[in-house]
Amino acid sequence: MDSTTEQSQQPQSQQPQQHQQPHDVRISGGRVVSTFTGEEFAADLLLRGDTISGVLPPGAPGAALEHVDATGLLVVPGFVDAHMHIESSFLTPRTFAALTLARGTTTVLADPHEIVNVAGARAMRWMIEAGRGTPQTQLWGVPSCVPALEGLEHAGASLSADDIAELLRLPGVVALGEVMDYRAVVADDPRMRAIVAAARAQGVILDGHCPNLSGAELSAYMATGVDSDHTKNRTEVVLEKARMGMLMMLQEKCLLPETIEALLALPQLPPLCLVTDDLAADHILGVGHLDHIARVAVRAGLPAAAALRALTWTPAQRLRLHDRGVIAPGKRADLVLLRGELADFDPAVVFAGGREVARDGAATYEAATYEAEAYEAGAYEAEAHGFEAYGVEAPEAPDGGAAVRTAGTEARTDGARAHTAGTRVCTEGTRARTDSAPGESAVGSRPAADTPDPLADTVTVEPQTPDGFRWRVDLPDGTHRFRAMRVNSRDTYTEAAEVELPVRDGEVAWEGRTALVRVRNRYGRSGTVFAPLLGRTLTPGAVATTYAHDSHNLLTIGTSRSAMAAAAAAVVEDGGGVAVVRGDEVAARLPLPVGGVMSPASATEVARQSLAVRDAITGWGWDHLNPFMSVSTLTLAVSPSLKITDLSLVDVVRREPSGAVATV
Repeated sequence: MDSTTEQSQQPQSQQPQQHQQPHDVRISGGRVVSTFTGEEFAADLLLRGDTISGVLPPGAPGAALEHVDATGLLVVPGFVDAHMHIESSFLTPRTFAALTLARGTTTVLADPHEIVNVAGARAMRWMIEAGRGTPQTQLWGVPSCVPALEGLEHAGASLSADDIAELLRLPGVVALGEVMDYRAVVADDPRMRAIVAAARAQGVILDGHCPNLSGAELSAYMATGVDSDHTKNRTEVVLEKARMGMLMMLQEKCLLPETIEALLALPQLPPLCLVTDDLAADHILGVGHLDHIARVAVRAGLPAAAALRALTWTPAQRLRLHDRGVIAPGKRADLVLLRGELADFDPAVVFAGGREVARDGAATYEAATYEAEAYEAGAYEAEAHGFEAYGVEAPEAPDGGAAVRTAGTEARTDGARAHTAGTRVCTEGTRARTDSAPGESAVGSRPAADTPDPLADTVTVEPQTPDGFRWRVDLPDGTHRFRAMRVNSRDTYTEAAEVELPVRDGEVAWEGRTALVRVRNRYGRSGTVFAPLLGRTLTPGAVATTYAHDSHNLLTIGTSRSAMAAAAAAVVEDGGGVAVVRGDEVAARLPLPVGGVMSPASATEVARQSLAVRDAITGWGWDHLNPFMSVSTLTLAVSPSLKITDLSLVDVVRREPSGAVATV
């Protein structure tokens, strides 16, 4: 029977008061999964506004204006990502929301340290504003390390403790972003001490980053109040950190069977969060977001119920969001309706704040509705939010500020949610195709892309020519031993190595003997550093990118000067991005004109371009689980063990520059 005409068998006077008036939505026929007990149980859900107004036995009284038939589906809380970077998707916040909501991710804590390293505080403010007006809850952490390693690299900005204290007061900010310069924290460096103290004074969450830190150094790091880690650690270090009370956040590369087995062997499974950290648009569209991480966790041996808790309840508690993470009366109506078994983590329908926002892998909401509501709430008031202060024009009111529901609904006139009576069936949807070209699911066609001109034109370098890739050194003619970077196919760990190369007339004759890495400062400074690269069997070609953690200078890797120049020139022409050259021809490119790290295009288009770049990098010979991260973290000077910046090679463990010449 249609819920709009359904009448209770029980006299209305005997019903609970809150069920005597029609609810907005009734979801019936599904089985709820409890994140408290791990049980599945049959129940009908009632929604009113953005809240779960009832969890009832099937068929119990409770009329609603809209009926959702969830027969054959599991109902779980919306997924919560407690550690990630929107820029790693190459998308702007609004487009990212549409893509990931379709995968069940209803809440994120985003650390925008990529774009903030490029453009500083104004970029932080722009990201927050750009993320409003979507159904996804986007919370923010203020980057703690801008630049990541002060004194050993130049970024486009620098944040002091006072700057960070000011940004921590912005609406939606709940955390200090990952404290990556963990060696400075352990050494009680004054700058990092002041930054952490500023965050502690405001009572925000302190997010960590400390790969394989253990023993007394781990104790010293945690004593500052930093109490989480999302990096890859040896299994014994994972156990040590969990034992010490550090919340372990497991991303894909951390989900090893031996690690999960060791965690499950403990007397009690410690709290865990599953996180994405860095996922590109093509990966999200083709494979998934947190839903994918959950499937990886289950394959590694984590029970499905434990994986669900690590996607929902635990990260919600971490973010101090006590209104979500469990399906219960009075909690926020962020819901994911799953097909099949729980272990499949296969979203069919997604609700955020009590409204359907995605179905069958595609966003279903109209951006204009949420943008208008955000405008009504004051999200776009230039004076209130200081747009003019940091050079960003305030968006115009969508349709004059009128918040209009999608086709078939009544216009909102009094701030209350409007519905149409009717029944929707969600039993056997078709999952978005993943074996076809990105874009066929239409994800990204709505909401509309952002157009952030204030973050354009951020790449300031000279024209890129083969002469710019001559490696000149102050050494006599002869053969010399140079310090090199060795990469692997598993993770982003790089180790120091050595290679012998001839020097003629003050120039290293590297072509035909080794691949070369060059970092060029792209903020108008003079820094340029070269190093040989080992660990790959590359065909003739190159890759260049301004998406290079965390200072995002112009990074180029190649087998010849001409190929490197062609790749770098393509990136500069695009205003930033990634380009791959095979031979001497550009084979694929991903323009990222928003600060050199994001695109204003639709998710479909960005996914198509990023997949083409991924395939081109892999075809070139760069074999890696995540080629974007493997390439872009060669410059991450806080990630072990030898990295390269615009100033020097960096010994990460010693936190000091490392000379290019090993022996003369």
